[in-house]
Amino acid sequence: MRQLHPRVWTADNGHDRVTNALRPVGQEIAVSIVTDVDIVTARQRGRALAAGLGFSLMDATLIAAAISELARNILQYARRGQIVLATAGGGRTKIVVVASDEGPGVVDRSRTMALSRVRKLMDEFEISSVPGRGTTVTTTLQKR
Repeated sequence: MRQLHPRVWTADNGHDRVTNALRPVGQEIAVSIVTDVDIVTARQRGRALAAGLGFSLMDATLIAAAISELARNILQYARRGQIVLATAGGGRTKIVVVASDEGPGVVDRSRTMALSRVRKLMDEFEISSVPGRGTTVTTTLQKR
């Protein structure tokens, strides 16, 4: 089982802290999430990025699964948003997945099954949500 790093839940301006803590370096890919087809596109780009960086097939699959959960969540609750995929350094290579939307925000954390699944798949997980203004989830997986 993966060791999870501390999670941050903020209901204010925590987005800046999340963004700065996992500041991506190098390659960045943005995929707008508006339809189910966009979920497939985001998954494929995440898997390709992982393969290009030498991640194992299993880890590439974990990244794709996390992207799917996050993108489905965007469509279900906010109807539109964005997935940004990036690489981060600082020791071993990491893939950073940032899912953001301007939806209703996460009011009841107990109803976030998809986010719970993402937490279990990835090494790091942080969320910033402001009711009525949107949610940003930042998660990473480190190359083994």
